[in-house]
Amino acid sequence: QVQLVESGGGLVQAGESLTLSCVDSGRTFRHDPMGWFRQAPGKEREFVAAITWTGSSTFYTDSVKGRFTISRDSGEDTVYLQMNSLKPEDTAVYYCAADPEGDYYKPTSWGGWGQGTQVTVSS
Repeated sequence: QVQLVESGGGLVQAGESLTLSCVDSGRTFRHDPMGWFRQAPGKEREFVAAITWTGSSTFYTDSVKGRFTISRDSGEDTVYLQMNSLKPEDTAVYYCAADPEGDYYKPTSWGGWGQGTQVTVSS
């Protein structure tokens, strides 16, 4: 059973920071890449960041490069998304994803999903 549990969302002002966490409670994906997606109201789910299972490679969508950092603690089966300099356009539900096959940037490539955590950035 897929058990990806996100936390850390909230309401912040523009320019502030948040750190999202995703725990793989079933320890299912410790040897798989993991990622973060987001979905704003009325928009499609979009790729944000991904990290290989070793943590040696990371990938970001252009709009968050230099502001967001993805990392993982394999011992804790947890993936993090550090988000700095947040902007109102970052407002969305953020989803943790795991077990990709193929293009990391496509939601359909990912086999496991968390329930999502809301991030709201006020101007």
